[in-house]
Amino acid sequence: MPRARRQRSGGRIALTVFAGAVFAFLMLPLLVVFPISVSSAPYLQFPPPGFSWQWYQRYLDDPTWIESTIRSFKVAFLCTALSMGLGVPLSFALVRSRLRGMRIADRLVAAPIIVPTIIISIAVYSLFAQLRLIGAWYGIAIAHTILALPFVVILVSAGLRTFDEAQEQAAMGLGASWPVAVWRITLPQLRPSLVSAGFLAFVTSFDELVIAMFLSGASMTLPKKMFDNIVLEIDPTIAAVSVLQILLACVCLGLATIFGRGALPGSTTR
Repeated sequence: MPRARRQRSGGRIALTVFAGAVFAFLMLPLLVVFPISVSSAPYLQFPPPGFSWQWYQRYLDDPTWIESTIRSFKVAFLCTALSMGLGVPLSFALVRSRLRGMRIADRLVAAPIIVPTIIISIAVYSLFAQLRLIGAWYGIAIAHTILALPFVVILVSAGLRTFDEAQEQAAMGLGASWPVAVWRITLPQLRPSLVSAGFLAFVTSFDELVIAMFLSGASMTLPKKMFDNIVLEIDPTIAAVSVLQILLACVCLGLATIFGRGALPGSTTR
């Protein structure tokens, strides 16, 4: 027994060290990006010679950066709404339905995760060119929905599979209709899955580049603007924008943690 305990303890220590090393490797670039974003140098230089907010100011004073940011937010919000509006009912159908072919449909939903994004972009471009949606921000949002929808379905389906359906049946036995039972009983307890799916869909759309390169045209999203900035004229402004994107992801993670707590059974009936 003492030997087995020592082995388990050694395994935990080794796993902790390995996980810490992986985490440090992933976080290491931040030690470069954050200082460069507040550098006083006129070009990318590390370590920075001094401290300055000039690159954040340049970002805020440049209309093209602001327009790209606002467009990315519009695209991401519409993509999130479409993904949730389609993904939640689809999750119910895939989990609850007993029809033949649902297992195949469940696998097909994950296809956008497996198929390379460049292939999806080419296919969407050929269709949207005929529909004259190239350059339209809502067209980009629709295309982003293809990528975000699988994440919504996977997360919501996982929550539904662990939910006790007997609670719905009890509510309907007490006189509630099925939509009311789902709204008052099921969805509040699925809140962690729903909130996580929504924020993941938002971040997926906000950071997507490949589809935007095909569909945005002159109406660039923020990732497309960042790519053009790197190709044409790289300066520390790109580091400042990258830091803002990292902070946005952290905000989304924090909001998901705060609002993603599921309701306790029985608390939704009041």
